[in-house]
Amino acid sequence: MKVLITGATGLIGTELVSLLLQNGISVNYLTTSKNKIVNELNYNGFYWSPEQGIIDENCLMGVDSIINLAGANISKRWTNSYKQEIIESRLLSSALLFKAIKNNPNQVKQIVSASGTSIYPNSDTIIFDENSTQVNSSFLGNVVIKWEESTDKFTTLGIKVCKLRTGIVLSAKGGALVEMLKTIKLGLGSCFGSGKQIQSWIHIHDIASLYYFAINNDLEGVYNAVSPNPVTNEELTFSIAKALKKPLFMPNIPKFMMHLILGEMHELLFENRNLSAKKIIDKGFVFKYKTIEQAMKNILP
Repeated sequence: MKVLITGATGLIGTELVSLLLQNGISVNYLTTSKNKIVNELNYNGFYWSPEQGIIDENCLMGVDSIINLAGANISKRWTNSYKQEIIESRLLSSALLFKAIKNNPNQVKQIVSASGTSIYPNSDTIIFDENSTQVNSSFLGNVVIKWEESTDKFTTLGIKVCKLRTGIVLSAKGGALVEMLKTIKLGLGSCFGSGKQIQSWIHIHDIASLYYFAINNDLEGVYNAVSPNPVTNEELTFSIAKALKKPLFMPNIPKFMMHLILGEMHELLFENRNLSAKKIIDKGFVFKYKTIEQAMKNILP
C-alpha cells in the first residue's frame, strides 16, 4: 500500500509517518518547503503550494489512500488575517488535491481527512455522537463545516471519504499539553474558568493509530477521534500536576482575563463538550490510552 500525506511534518503527521513506515506502508508526502523534500526508500517528498495552485502530480503515482492533515495551527492569536488563513489553508489544500485527482490518472480509492470537534456546540449535559445535527455557530464551528464540505466533494470522484473529528491531542512534543506544562512546571498552573468544562482528548499514539486503522479498514463517514473517557479541565490540570509532582494552589483563571490576553482564541480553553467514541470502537478500534492517567503515565513518566 502507498499513502499520500499532507501535513506530514506536523505533530500528528510525524507520528503517523513513523507508524506507517514501521508497518511496511510506502509514504508520499506533500510539502510547501522545497528544502523538506527528501527521496528515500518508501518515503518521498513532493512540492505543492495550495495558495498558488501548484502541485507536483507525480505525488499521486501508485497511491491508494490520501491522508489530509493540512491546515494552519488554530492555537495562534486570531487576527482577521489569520482567521482567513485558518480557513483558506484547509479549503485551498482540499480543492487542489481534488483538482489533481480529477485531472490526472490515479488509483486513489480513499481520502481520510482531519476535522475538528468544534463543529459540536458547547453543552454540560449532551454526549455528542456523529449523528448529532446540532452545530456550533462559532468561528471554528463554521471552519469545520466548510472543511468537511470541501472533503465531501471527493465522493463525486468515486472516492471513499472518511473524516476524523479530532479532540485535544496530548503529546510531549507539541500541542496544548506542552503549553500547559510550562506554567505547571513552575508551580503556577491553574484551571480555566470553573474548571468543570468537559474536554475530549486523545493520546498522540492513538490518533496516529486511528488514521492507520482508517486506511487499513477502508473507513467511510465521520468518526470522533477522542478517548472514550473525556475529563474536565480541572481533572486534566490535576492529572498533569500529579504526574509532574507539582502543587496546584493558584486560583482559577477567569474567562474575561483569558479574553483580554488571547482575544477570540480564548474560546479554545473554555470549550465544553463530551464526545462519544462508541462508533469507532464498534468498528474494532482499540485505544491504547483509554484514561487520562494512562496517558500521563506514558507522556510524563
